Amino acid sequence: MSHVSIGHIEAAIKKVDTLDESALDRLSEAQTTAQPILLGYVMSAAQEYNNPELESLLIYYFTIVLESFAQAGLHPKTVTDEQIDDFEEPYFQLLDEYFEKEEDQVLEDFADQPDLVKFMAMEIGMEDADGVSLDDETATQLFIVILAMISLLSRSLD
Repeated sequence: MSHVSIGHIEAAIKKVDTLDESALDRLSEAQTTAQPILLGYVMSAAQEYNNPELESLLIYYFTIVLESFAQAGLHPKTVTDEQIDDFEEPYFQLLDEYFEKEEDQVLEDFADQPDLVKFMAMEIGMEDADGVSLDDETATQLFIVILAMISLLSRSLD
């Protein structure tokens, strides 16, 4: 299986962070068109967790993760509701195992995109450019949702 590398992630961040508003809107529209169900699934987390702060973070990392796949030349098929339904039970079991043992390798193996998992783990623990860091609850929620997204995309590759 092909993997997204740190270089692909860095290229995605550079691209997304340097786009003007119009170009960012076009990228976002293309990604939304390509993965509408996945976007709905990811964005529903802000409501389910009742955490409005999570919404803008999810949009940003949704864009970064999809662009990272594109930078790697990987084009996942559109994620379906059926894939999400089949995914959720094993994913929740994985999370239970992870929070019990706290072994990062379990997450990396499950998602089959180790560099993206490591990237997200680093991102949730770092301060942003303004010196602000996420509270533990928001960081955990963001990580859980984006890890699910990464896993679903990885499973959707040809």
